[in-house]
Amino acid sequence: MENVRWKMENKLKTITWVNQFSYMKNKLVLLLLILPIYVCGQIKTPHFREGNKTVDLSKEAIALLKKYDFSSLWTFTDNAYVYGFIGENHQRIRVKILKVTKDSLNEHIYHISGKTMVKTNICEFSGDIFITKIRKYEKTSTGVDGEFANKVTNEYSLTGNYIFFEGKTQVHTGVFKGIFQTDFYLDKQNKLHYDDLNYASDSFTNNQFVGSWKSYSSNLAKLCNWGDYRIPNSGNFDIGAGDFSPNTKDVSLEWQTVIESYHSEKAKKEETSTWWK
Repeated sequence: MENVRWKMENKLKTITWVNQFSYMKNKLVLLLLILPIYVCGQIKTPHFREGNKTVDLSKEAIALLKKYDFSSLWTFTDNAYVYGFIGENHQRIRVKILKVTKDSLNEHIYHISGKTMVKTNICEFSGDIFITKIRKYEKTSTGVDGEFANKVTNEYSLTGNYIFFEGKTQVHTGVFKGIFQTDFYLDKQNKLHYDDLNYASDSFTNNQFVGSWKSYSSNLAKLCNWGDYRIPNSGNFDIGAGDFSPNTKDVSLEWQTVIESYHSEKAKKEETSTWWK
């Protein structure tokens, strides 16, 4: 079996690898992270946007990890706009991250808890996000019509690994494992922000999770990707121009309310429901 290789697009140069973990509460988690992820085909990483950075800023990356708490980045977006699929047929999965806490001893690790829903099956999960890289975009966005001009210092991208465990006593449960990309920016006061500078762009997305789900009971593995506003690596499944739009007529895949929400108040209400409560 080949080791997992994170092949990132050369649109950005690496600021630093931050993969030397000085502390790990659970050695089993680390073991699972370095094992290969087997799904139908190789996992493709999310695409970075245009921009190149050639200066090595290792000290800056370490300082960012120590100084900032990135927890709010993963709970920022309204869940109605977090879309995901599981399996080759693009069955809908809803993912809600409810709580994020930065590890008190290792700035690379964030502890996660939340819920997933496939059809009517809702499951709790918990696990960890491991930040392994920080990158900096060469060009800083100024937003629509330059509304953020002179208000932003730099835009960055966090990448790394995640592993989330659903409770074994629940129905149809397993382990989510893969890689992620999350963008943020710092303003002129060096305050941390979720990167929504290009929110008005048709291709806008953030918090991209790419990986697999593996069943506890059968060892069945399925592709499982999700993200804010768009699903990473969804190919021709997303046919939306201005907004995400699933390319399917199969109502069993649970995408019908997304399709109808643009003209149906009932469907919109379903999409904005707090299903995790």
